[in-house]
Amino acid sequence: MDGGGETIPTNLRLLLVLEAVARAGIPVTPTEVNADIGLPKPTIHRLFATLEEEGFLQRDIDGRTYSPGRRLRSLSSGILSSLRIRTARLAILRKLSAEVGETCNIALPDRDAMVYLERVETEWPLRIQLPIGTRVPFYCTASGKMYLSSLNSLHLKKYVNAETLAPRTDNTITDPAALLEEIQAVRKAGYSTDREEFMDGMIAIAVPILDEHGRLLSTLSFHAPVQRFTVAQAIDHLPSLKAAAQSLADLVRSPPSE
Repeated sequence: MDGGGETIPTNLRLLLVLEAVARAGIPVTPTEVNADIGLPKPTIHRLFATLEEEGFLQRDIDGRTYSPGRRLRSLSSGILSSLRIRTARLAILRKLSAEVGETCNIALPDRDAMVYLERVETEWPLRIQLPIGTRVPFYCTASGKMYLSSLNSLHLKKYVNAETLAPRTDNTITDPAALLEEIQAVRKAGYSTDREEFMDGMIAIAVPILDEHGRLLSTLSFHAPVQRFTVAQAIDHLPSLKAAAQSLADLVRSPPSE
């Protein structure tokens, strides 16, 4: 569309910018986005300024690049929560929960934490309460470590070196080098675990839910008290977890028809 930006209707320009930022999957500059849109330089910078001011985009720490802001992330999670998709999504979670006998969760990465989007509770009287909307750290949870494994090496090192790795339990990984080693192991394995690192007496396992480009959209996990489950037993359920994650990914890519 090089050079054709002036012909784009004014009310479509903001949407095209948001679409380009979402499609990129990494922080981008106005110039990079404009390579496809072709608007005058002052116009593209004005659009970015408007979207930042309104909370749809946020400037990254380098001062040059932008990524989705609070309102755009809220918009995307709202779409994922639409009634038809949610009905099918809950059916997948219920089936998985029945197979493993524990609480299953879908979590989304937010700016500084994982946020629980969906969950199906176990029927056991002894259960761990982490309701929808709960925010949990990246560095000491199965879902968070799964997300960290999707970052490129530079962004991962910056996160690990900047984050305060506060001990939540005696098992929390608080050494940056050890956490980097753990995330590398997660990348190779394709799944992540929480070995009582976030909460005493709780273990968890997570796998990624990927978009059509192989990028992490969200995570699927289940957690359980150590009285009922060991990490080794949780790993035995990986085939069921991965199958459910694939079903959830297919659901997002091809929403149910009317």
